Amino acid sequence: MADPHAGRRQVLYVIACGSPLARHVGRLVELAQQDGWDVCVVTTPDGAKFVDRVALARQTGHPVRTYYKNPGDPDVLPPADAMIVCPVTVNTVNKWAAGITDTLALGLLFEGQGRGLPVVAVPYTNAAMAAHPAFRAGLARLAEWGTTVVFGEHVFPLHAPGAGERHLHTFPWEAALDALRDRQRVTTAA
Repeated sequence: MADPHAGRRQVLYVIACGSPLARHVGRLVELAQQDGWDVCVVTTPDGAKFVDRVALARQTGHPVRTYYKNPGDPDVLPPADAMIVCPVTVNTVNKWAAGITDTLALGLLFEGQGRGLPVVAVPYTNAAMAAHPAFRAGLARLAEWGTTVVFGEHVFPLHAPGAGERHLHTFPWEAALDALRDRQRVTTAA
């Protein structure tokens, strides 16, 4: 039987949550495209408030999805081969770790994990939010379940509440792709 994926580029879903950092998710799209990925952008409902849907659709060649499709409607995105959720918020981490799939983004992450896809999560939050035990436990649970979590002072220093806007320009977008490459090397070697 022929491989249905033969002859197509691998598809990366970039999932952006409700953070000011999401305004710049096009940078991650650009870096992924330079790596040869066919990129699709999905946002949480709050993430949609920050992104330029038209610019991202033009950049990727795919519509930006936020909501579940209606029953019977065709899928407008090709199936994912990998996922990066960046920025991922405290809210999304906590819901994801608790098993809640009330958004398209969370549903796709659940399915991606269930299919064994490489999934990378890169939180962007302030020091006070990051200190909450539920968030820390959620990150640990996601990592335990196979998600590659890219987080900590070694990745990007946490900022004080209300100071996130001042640090957007220094965010290391390439860290998400580096983690995905590392994950793929480990999977390929196994």
